[in-house]
Amino acid sequence: MHLLWAFLLWLSLSNVLGANCPGRCSCDSLQSVQCYRLLEVPSGIPSTTRRLYISHSRIQHLQLSNLTQLLALEDFILLASGTESIENDTFKTLTTLKTLELWKNKLRRVPSALPANLEVLKLNDNSICALHGSDFEGLSNLKVLELKNNLISSLSPSMLSSLVSLQSLLVDGNNIESVTGPLSLPNLKYMSMEKNKLHLISGNVFTSLQNLQFLSFSGNFLTKIPINLPKSLLSLKMERNQLKVVRFRDMRHLENLSHLYLSENLLSSIDGAQLLTNLTTLEASQNRLQMLPPRLPSRLQKLDCSSNFIQRVTAPEFQDLRDLKHLFLDNNVVSLFEAGALQKCSQLSNLALEQNLLLSIPLRLPKTLARLDLKGNAIQDMAERELRDLKQLQVLNLRNNKISALDLKALEGLPRLRHLYLDGNPWNCTCSLLRAREVLKAKGTDVKGGQCAAPAERQGESWMSSKKILKQCEHHLEQNERGKETKKKPKPEDSSSIRPSMDDDDDDYEID
Repeated sequence: MHLLWAFLLWLSLSNVLGANCPGRCSCDSLQSVQCYRLLEVPSGIPSTTRRLYISHSRIQHLQLSNLTQLLALEDFILLASGTESIENDTFKTLTTLKTLELWKNKLRRVPSALPANLEVLKLNDNSICALHGSDFEGLSNLKVLELKNNLISSLSPSMLSSLVSLQSLLVDGNNIESVTGPLSLPNLKYMSMEKNKLHLISGNVFTSLQNLQFLSFSGNFLTKIPINLPKSLLSLKMERNQLKVVRFRDMRHLENLSHLYLSENLLSSIDGAQLLTNLTTLEASQNRLQMLPPRLPSRLQKLDCSSNFIQRVTAPEFQDLRDLKHLFLDNNVVSLFEAGALQKCSQLSNLALEQNLLLSIPLRLPKTLARLDLKGNAIQDMAERELRDLKQLQVLNLRNNKISALDLKALEGLPRLRHLYLDGNPWNCTCSLLRAREVLKAKGTDVKGGQCAAPAERQGESWMSSKKILKQCEHHLEQNERGKETKKKPKPEDSSSIRPSMDDDDDDYEID
């Protein structure tokens, strides 16, 4: 009975709302109206509307009269509607308005006389060329300002001086060449100026930004890291600039900095990072490093030095990195990997060494490894001594090496192996390789096996699925099975089968 009553009430409300809702719009009981493909803002929007969402329309000019009756409006979103201009004072009377989003339009300036209660203003993807102090006058409650992908060429303190409550400022994708200070934004926590044309940032910009935690200057033309960064900083992004050197002595006061991103620069060395004592992430891929950074901070958990020119991996660089979990050294020229170089890294779970010059799997790797990537080296065998301690290993990638056979003992010593990538190797498809196949099958390992290179009559066949090879080795496999029968019977779950596949690398694996 109660369900029937509730349904009838919902139906009644729906009919009332539907009757009062303008065409090409939908209205709900929460005072929310959504409209699509309009030529103008409809006049019949309920006066109680709190949220108005209009998108993919053709509303060239927004007028004061369009919103006069919507005195309860809290959120107004006008998205991708070709709006070029907004009449003065259009939003002035909307005293309850807290969120204004005018994304993907053709606005050339910030709307005038915005209401004092506004907390979120998003004007991304327009054609705004300049900012003026009057644009944000009286917006002492504004917390979020986004102006991404416009045509703004400069940023100065006078433009933003009214925004005393601002917490997030995003001006990515503009034409800003310089920033002068000090920016008087005492509550700012997040600032991003990615993909601009910055060559220089004056030293006084950050004087008043004492609560700034996240700062990004990625994708500019900066040749050095700005000085006098606030002590409160947690994350600094400097990728895709023109840094040739990092002066860590100018950053030693950043005792809270935990994430530093330096990828895609011109760095030939990184020395002195130990001064950032709380650093947990250091990314320096796609630079010109010829050696690993020495004396890294002891709390480091992730180090990415991929796509450089590093030749050697030795113990001294890693002797203090007991918290390191992820190490990326792929796409270098590593030919020497000292045995036990990572033994002190007692929490390492992910090691990437693809596309290097290794002739063998490094010895005495940490027992904690869950993923090991060795694709594209010159490794010739997969020996027990190299893998016997890796009881936690779940993913092993040996694609595109020079391995022709598998060591049964090595496979049996990897109890948790779930993904094994072996294609792209010159396999010698003997019956012993088929026995290795049976070991993998019993473990339930997902294997990308590859094709036979020898003997000649089996070239090109998949050693994981070829019925011809299976038939020829049937006698040997039967003997192997009879030998197993004398031992303890396998558990039921050990009978799961593998799924042969020749897909490309699949990085969407799961690690327990």
